[in-house]
Amino acid sequence: MPTQHSDIGLIGLAVMGQNLVLNIESRGYAVSVHNRTAEVAERFVAQHPGRRLRAEPTLAGFVASLSRPRKVMLMVKAGAAVDAVIDSLVPLLEPGDIVIDGGNSLYTDTERRDARLTALGLRFVGTGVSGGEEGARKGPSIMPGGPASTWQELRPIFEAISAKVDGEPCVVHIGPGGAGHYVKMIHNGIEYGDMQLICEA
Repeated sequence: MPTQHSDIGLIGLAVMGQNLVLNIESRGYAVSVHNRTAEVAERFVAQHPGRRLRAEPTLAGFVASLSRPRKVMLMVKAGAAVDAVIDSLVPLLEPGDIVIDGGNSLYTDTERRDARLTALGLRFVGTGVSGGEEGARKGPSIMPGGPASTWQELRPIFEAISAKVDGEPCVVHIGPGGAGHYVKMIHNGIEYGDMQLICEA
């Protein structure tokens, strides 16, 4: 078992989660992973030998494996699943730790979660992640909200893994609360409208 702490942890190893982990690790960061089904995490790490990846079967072990302030990214289905994971995480985290929701959560849910975690001394970042499976692996567009204090903590990682246009990373701190997920909602609406126009044209 590795003794060095990981730079960031990710929960939820569906296709997007797996590709995001490989992207993060390829930029020089050590990543701890956890999945509701522990075998999924262990199989994923075993499939990528020699990488700075660490599967943790328990949430307690997962949290303990992270350097402080802990950065925990959730890539789970929007809705009740996000709340369930947060409920399980909260007793294990310490003031100043950062929880990042990278799913397509409704921005009002993000506002509610942000208020709750702020009251507990934790930092919550609702983050839009765009680009699908390929973008997650090679460089997504990233739209983080949350408190401004988290941006300096997350900026090196997010800028490293994001898509680049003319050398500029496709990520910027959007604003407080649910701003990141609000912008992602608008982004999706424009994207789907464009696709419909292409189809009809």
